[in-house]
Amino acid sequence: MPPDDALAILAALSHPTRLGAFRLLVRQEPDGLSTGQLVDHAGLTQSTFSTHLAVLAKAGLITSEKRGRQVIQRANIDALRDLMLFLAKDCCEGRPELCEPLLAELTCC
Repeated sequence: MPPDDALAILAALSHPTRLGAFRLLVRQEPDGLSTGQLVDHAGLTQSTFSTHLAVLAKAGLITSEKRGRQVIQRANIDALRDLMLFLAKDCCEGRPELCEPLLAELTCC
């Protein structure tokens, strides 16, 4: 992953509303949630929340799919995986023993 892409994703997730929405969408995979459900969960107006969705979409963290009259938002798990790999590989600098505790925590739960 290019560093600029990682920065865009991290910047998008740096706001509590966007981080919360993305985490909720990850938990709802593979079905996703309607935009209305996300708005209700966030407790914001549709117009305010749509700005947050646009930031997440621009960073490549979510995708939208029209189903009938609803727009379903889904987390882009590939983008999340790519970010996590970028951070782990970059931080470990080719020393896998540094990442072993992290991997152990991910597999235990």
